[in-house]
Amino acid sequence: MSTEWYERAVRVMPGGVNSPVRAFNAVGGSPPFAVSASGPHLRTMDGDDLIDFISSWGALILGHAEPNVVAAIEEAARRGTSFGLPTAPEVELAELVTSMVPSIEMMRMVNSGTEATASAIRVARAVTARPGIVKFEGCYHGHADPFLVKAGSGAATLGEPDSPGVPAATVADTYIARFNDLESVQRCLAAGPISAVIVEPVAGNMGVVPPAPGFLEGLRRLCDQSGALLIFDEVMTGFRVARGGAQERYGVAPDLTCLGKIVSGGTPAAVYGGREDLMRRVAPDGPVYQAGTLAGNPLAVAAGLATLRHVAENSALYDELESLGATLEGELAGALNDIGVPGCVQRVGGMMTVFFGPSEVRSWDDAAGVDRERFSRFFAAALKNGVLLPPSPFEALFLMRAHRDVATEATQALVNAIEAAA
Repeated sequence: MSTEWYERAVRVMPGGVNSPVRAFNAVGGSPPFAVSASGPHLRTMDGDDLIDFISSWGALILGHAEPNVVAAIEEAARRGTSFGLPTAPEVELAELVTSMVPSIEMMRMVNSGTEATASAIRVARAVTARPGIVKFEGCYHGHADPFLVKAGSGAATLGEPDSPGVPAATVADTYIARFNDLESVQRCLAAGPISAVIVEPVAGNMGVVPPAPGFLEGLRRLCDQSGALLIFDEVMTGFRVARGGAQERYGVAPDLTCLGKIVSGGTPAAVYGGREDLMRRVAPDGPVYQAGTLAGNPLAVAAGLATLRHVAENSALYDELESLGATLEGELAGALNDIGVPGCVQRVGGMMTVFFGPSEVRSWDDAAGVDRERFSRFFAAALKNGVLLPPSPFEALFLMRAHRDVATEATQALVNAIEAAA
């Protein structure tokens, strides 16, 4: 049935999908169509019950259809799906986020990670009166024009790291540095008037690439010296690699932070925020304009509150994810070693990537050399064994608390998939 629906989809949607990462271009075939999910399992239109490690691309940390989150959304929906006025739960969510992420003193809700990063850059340019931004090759910050230069993930999978339709003038002020390479950042800062350095503190869109020791601290130092703002894109890492995100895990505070995915419990919403003096520049307090009809949507706020309250009240959650991740990482790395397949497994908290080919990935230079054909065989074998992985060698798989119930089964299936890909 999925094949029939996919044939219908390609007639009315580009590639048959509403986001390119959902296509199976990198692994072959057509994507299964989801019909429902619960806990760690996703059920397809074809009747398959899969252990899901896409986890809505990291937006789910507890599991699919978590009862408290579902109940919160249902209750909010009965009160109304959109008002166009402020609501008390919006304030509660902002208070909760600012209490969990100390560098965020004030925040603004938006509808997507792309809106969050674009808005943060606008604030930085307004505050510093400088046009330039520095981003890192292989890091993805959404599909706004200034960021579609040397982006990773879906763009790399499609073989189009620079998107047509982006005017040259729009990216003329975007400078590209190498992840984990402070000297390349220094060269960018010296090349133009830079308003901000934006970075995924743990890269997740060229596969999982941790920051090298001293890298984030070096970015903080270089920004302070140059007068540029440091922006952490924690759309992926926020509330995932630690309760307070990567900035808590690594002890480095940015000036502005972008959050998404978990912050809204898997619903379409995101956040940008930071120091009060910066955020007071945003309208209506200041002249930096940004608005959104559905920003702070009651359903998204309800899902975010239910999720973050659980996270805030359950301190053992991250220890549990760390333990699950360490076990899976060790088994998969051991499988690579045992059968002599070149590659490595890289993990930070509840996000992980199996790289076929490189012995270590520190930047896009290393990630670009992955064995894509072997990954495709690995993906297909995992799917045959009942495990759904992201259909790209440049993505992370994401752990949810619900995976604890299927950890042994999932681990063995993925070990078998590595052996099948050899």
